[in-house]
Amino acid sequence: MKLCYLIGYPVDHSLSPAMHNAAFQQLGLSYEYLPRAVEPGRLEEFIEGSLRASSVRGANVTIPHKVETVRLMDRLDETAEVIGAVNTVVNDNGTLTGYNTDGLGAVRALEEACGDLRWRKVVLLGAGGAARAVSHHLVGLVGELTILNRDEGKAAELKESVRRLGGASVNSGGLRDLASVIDSVDILINATPVGMKPSTGATLVDPKLLHAGILVFDLVYNPLRTRLLIDAKAAGAKALGGAEMLAYQGAEAFKLWTGLEPPETLMLSIVKQQLGEGMR
Repeated sequence: MKLCYLIGYPVDHSLSPAMHNAAFQQLGLSYEYLPRAVEPGRLEEFIEGSLRASSVRGANVTIPHKVETVRLMDRLDETAEVIGAVNTVVNDNGTLTGYNTDGLGAVRALEEACGDLRWRKVVLLGAGGAARAVSHHLVGLVGELTILNRDEGKAAELKESVRRLGGASVNSGGLRDLASVIDSVDILINATPVGMKPSTGATLVDPKLLHAGILVFDLVYNPLRTRLLIDAKAAGAKALGGAEMLAYQGAEAFKLWTGLEPPETLMLSIVKQQLGEGMR
């Protein structure tokens, strides 16, 4: 039996265990996926004491550990190194390699929802690990990217990191700047945990700013219908939840651990069954 962990704090809200264990079972693999709540300040202890064990194949990493995990890896995939955040770890006989599949999952979900991303104007809320992953993938695909964050300094730092990759025009600012740019935006992405269960009534966006003609993509997947997405639907905007991103980034991690093609349809259906449909 090979073990795969979900490392975060908290992790009791996560649907990844149900999704991955169903996929392992369908393919007849002797793998088990287990959530592990690791408090801030104890990440290195867990990685050195548990993740390098011969029985462990790897892990997913979630809030708040994606950035700190970078320094604890033996090797980094090029994408994870550029992004500066790790969401997937592979254990090869005690050697840990960090990857980042978040951006791939987000871009795939976006492309399925709105097609070609060229020339699209995108506003991204947040500057943490998820925002880093999404922005570094989007910059080569869209026309303009604006990064807004409560801490404007972190938004500016992420802007400079992304600009070095080339591609889209990149801007940054504070959350208050959303009001001045949203009328010309094609896609609005929430890459923060605001609105996640149990704080399901929270949102960073004044509902009065939302309008028809934009796609609102909330990376939060629990609940499936976040406050932001409910407000977007009410305003006539197209709403995309985080279920697809969760399934697609998970599928990429599954490939890294097993070397096999994952049952993506099953993985997505498990996520939506756990959350309950409702975004149709």
